[in-house]
Amino acid sequence: MSGEAEPVDRARGMRSRQPKQLLLAFFGEHVVDQDVPPLRATALIEVLEGAGVAAPATRATLDRLVQRGLLMRERRGRGIVFSLTAEGGAVLREATERVRGPHPFEPHGTGWTLVTFTVPEDQRTLRHRLRSALSWEGFAPLRDGLWLAPGEVDLAAALEPLREDLPAAAITAFHARELPGYAMADSVRAAWDIDTIRDEHLAFIDTWSDPSTAAEAGSPLSARAMLVADWLALLAADPRLPREFMDDDWPADRSYEVYWEARRSLEAASTAQFAALAEAVVTS
Repeated sequence: MSGEAEPVDRARGMRSRQPKQLLLAFFGEHVVDQDVPPLRATALIEVLEGAGVAAPATRATLDRLVQRGLLMRERRGRGIVFSLTAEGGAVLREATERVRGPHPFEPHGTGWTLVTFTVPEDQRTLRHRLRSALSWEGFAPLRDGLWLAPGEVDLAAALEPLREDLPAAAITAFHARELPGYAMADSVRAAWDIDTIRDEHLAFIDTWSDPSTAAEAGSPLSARAMLVADWLALLAADPRLPREFMDDDWPADRSYEVYWEARRSLEAASTAQFAALAEAVVTS
């Protein structure tokens, strides 16, 4: 579920949710590492319609996820069903660990991880996938092709989905620490827009502190997909910088509380709804 975050409109109190985000959130919550049958296209369309996405947009996104190798499509009788591929499961499994983790906004380890890479200009899709994977892991470009992330990033695991397409020689990586007399504060502010990250948190809090957000969704299943899609976007936007670079009133802890409160309120009803949806596939 890696990817660059969508911009936040604080005035509306909602972020722009894309069909891809919603579908990956749905599969990550209910399908990865679960013994469930392939899901009907009509059921997926219905879930996303409840989240405000029109059917043609969902169909087009399902096609793109199949082309990307994350989903597999089959014909069952008169209908079409979708299931996760091995690559799709690997991508979602890595993201799920952070989605459900107890410290999603804290760096792993100390110091800084630095990366440079070389990918030919004509491989734009691969360049975009690499940049998205790095962004999900907290990296941001510092200067002249040098990317920086807080902590000790497990780069091999982060880039595993790209292993077959990305030559090992394309990446150069280091782990470093701050030297006395060369404070990191200026570099942190050069690489990341702290105010924008704060706004991402505040928009999430505004949205999911309001009970009407879930109530206005088409179903608990749709509301949970919306919640997790928003949470994924926030996780992608927050690079897990050490708190020493943040203000005393940094809102990350409040975002975490709001997310789990909303999740707990939706979990029973959405799980029951998904079980009924999966059972309908088996008996149809």
